Amino acid sequence: MNEHNGLAVVTGASSGIGYELALQLAHRGYDLIMNSADEERLEPAAAEIRRLTGRHAHAVRADLRHYEETERLCEAITATARPVAIGVLNAGVGEGGAFLDTHLEDEFEIVDLNVRSTVHLAKRLLRTMAAQGDGRILITSSIASTMPGSFQAVYNASKSFLQSFAQALQNELKDSPLTVTSLMPGPTDTDFFRRADMEDTKVGAGSKDDPAQVAEQGLEGLFAGKDKVVAGSLKTRAHGLANKVLPDSIKAEGHRRMAEPGSAEG
Repeated sequence: MNEHNGLAVVTGASSGIGYELALQLAHRGYDLIMNSADEERLEPAAAEIRRLTGRHAHAVRADLRHYEETERLCEAITATARPVAIGVLNAGVGEGGAFLDTHLEDEFEIVDLNVRSTVHLAKRLLRTMAAQGDGRILITSSIASTMPGSFQAVYNASKSFLQSFAQALQNELKDSPLTVTSLMPGPTDTDFFRRADMEDTKVGAGSKDDPAQVAEQGLEGLFAGKDKVVAGSLKTRAHGLANKVLPDSIKAEGHRRMAEPGSAEG
């Protein structure tokens, strides 16, 4: 990879918000390491970014639900012998349905990918960035982090963890040259709701934000050094403001109406 503005690592980069974040970073002049577990989509996504931007985009397939696979991604980053200017910890998965009905292994996958892999990569990347004296981390949280997730109980809880984690790191690092920003999108037009088996829900069937807009707003916040960015439409950002003052019981009931299986028909 040739030097330019620097090297950016993006997880969950084969589609959706992750792909848009990678594409926009490449347009800004960054070379990329793009990660996903989706082998069929990852290399074509990297090839498309190379074609559109002329930047180097190296695809590293690794399933970050597993410690060894996450370490393999870290080894691929180290092998470039380049400092990482930006780490985008975006990989995530969800699962809809009543907690009593969902499978325990599916819930553990949410914890392993959304929580464990983010902590794992943040530990590796931030220590390296601290040693080099520079670096920015973007963690994809969600507006879901601000409310109890009825019928998405573990997913929302994982995003609440990420939100708290990002805010804590930002405070710890406030006197250093490193920054940590949490990106908080609302419902976005990606494969998320299909993969989470939520297409029959009101939120799954409803209007969604543009992932390119979410990515653009997230990167603007990242480069401005903001601690968090509620990204997407005016409706999403208004929702984020309302969630600051509404009691949890009301937010839980509102989430239930949006995420309960079959609610799209109501």
